[in-house]
Amino acid sequence: MSTKQILTSKEISTIVDGLNPIDWAQMELMAKLPPGKRIYPSLQASAMIRAGLRTAFKRKFPELSLSEINMKILEYLIFMDEKYEHA
Repeated sequence: MSTKQILTSKEISTIVDGLNPIDWAQMELMAKLPPGKRIYPSLQASAMIRAGLRTAFKRKFPELSLSEINMKILEYLIFMDEKYEHA
């Protein structure tokens, strides 16, 4: 088991330098939404990813039906989740 290490502010700055800046206007808009609607952007992004995968798989496997393509997408997302611990 590893022990926690306290970072100096210089070390923290080095870590966060490569991160994208926070979009404060977007954060304020999201904060004003009711909790049930805050998930919409994530759902839209997820749908866009699945649509892109569906298009790629249709090109790669033109002989497969839509149901078979959807199963390939599911298989791919499960693989990604197991490999990277997220989908």
